[in-house]
Amino acid sequence: MIVRATFGATRIQTNRSRLQRPPADRRYALKAMASGGQGGSERTVPRIVICGGGIIGAATAHYLAEKGFAEAVTVVERHEPACAASGKAGGFLALDWNDDSPVGPMARLSYRLHEQLATQLGAERVGYRAVHTLQVIGVEKPPAGGSSTRLRGSEKLPDWVDGHVVGMSEMGDPTDTAQVHPHKLTTALLESAVTRGSRLLQGRVEGLQLEEMAGRDDTGVEAGKAGACRVTGVIVDGVVIPADVAVIAMGPWSGVAKEWLRTSAGSGNDGIGASGEAADCSASRSLLPGLTITGQKYHSVVLRPHKPVTNHMLFTGFKYASGRLVEPEVYPRPDGTVYVCGEPQTLPVPPSAAEVHVEEQLGNNIRIVAGSLASCLAQAPVETLQACYLPCAPDGLPVIGPVPQCQGAFLATGHTCWGILNAPATGLVLAEMIAEGRSSSCDVTALSPSRFAGGRQGNARP
Repeated sequence: MIVRATFGATRIQTNRSRLQRPPADRRYALKAMASGGQGGSERTVPRIVICGGGIIGAATAHYLAEKGFAEAVTVVERHEPACAASGKAGGFLALDWNDDSPVGPMARLSYRLHEQLATQLGAERVGYRAVHTLQVIGVEKPPAGGSSTRLRGSEKLPDWVDGHVVGMSEMGDPTDTAQVHPHKLTTALLESAVTRGSRLLQGRVEGLQLEEMAGRDDTGVEAGKAGACRVTGVIVDGVVIPADVAVIAMGPWSGVAKEWLRTSAGSGNDGIGASGEAADCSASRSLLPGLTITGQKYHSVVLRPHKPVTNHMLFTGFKYASGRLVEPEVYPRPDGTVYVCGEPQTLPVPPSAAEVHVEEQLGNNIRIVAGSLASCLAQAPVETLQACYLPCAPDGLPVIGPVPQCQGAFLATGHTCWGILNAPATGLVLAEMIAEGRSSSCDVTALSPSRFAGGRQGNARP
């Protein structure tokens, strides 16, 4: 059975890089893989296709390469690596800010993995450093009769924060907060895998090829169940790439998995027909009927001030002159730029990353906040104005692990604003599940896709 779902968006041209095959070779590569060109005739490791070239997919590819599976891995990205939130997020890292949720143990593990990756890949290369983190309360218009002197007790407020600040407190220090440049880290993780033999292909994933199964399978990836199915391929631009494992890590676009992951209620006549069209799914049922992945949209600007700015991250509460209250975040980076994000919106996710609309007015709003808090940011040139969608599951928790009753299918999405922080641990956990059959680094049972089986909406939190 082939289950296919398409977004119907037009392909865009992207700049070539050493991570991407030239377009002329891409189709050849797909054809070679479709004919089984994966190496020797006897497979000792599963053929793995990672759907999505963001930081989750990149981390999974990296840790699979660390386990010796590099040559078995193909990463498929529709546009270019880190083209969505993985390239437009802020990259703030916190050791213990998730301790009161089921994500806590994974966040702590991932924080330490970021430190290790900075050592392994190069801190400067990935934009990693430990930071100070402050809560800053500011206003666009100072209160009448207010003092122009610095706040009492504000000795920890850096000199460059010289604007309309009416309150501050410390939230973290270099022992428990840090930052990374998401785009640089994603690229470095992919390069780590590609240089060891993994493939990175540009193409649109259109669905999965599934085969009905009964009893146990001999691939060693996951024990099968009677009446269940298994992955046998991933459809990319109409071509089936043979695969034993498919990892769906497409951020806010991962919700399509609900339609891809279906098991037939009829006979076992599965596979591609002579015409190459997908099988009729009218008699099939979704394995994850309760899964819905939505997106929360954020805008951000990248400024380049003319003076150095220290490693103090600002989580703000800000009041515009109009009275509107907002909470932008200000992240100075090691390269001399300052990343500022805010203006959250709950909107439908567009068909593709290439169709994310950027609103200039929202970017201007964010600049007003930055300029009101720090004079050096008021007139700083804007290097980038951008927007992205953060993936969200119904219960607000990530979705990580094997799909029930579908051997070889894995999901990794729904990380919300903590996707950059939790990407390394997610990648490591998935690599362990794929390579060793279980996760030994962290228990992510509470994050399993199985919580959306049977029409459930996940784990409701008190």
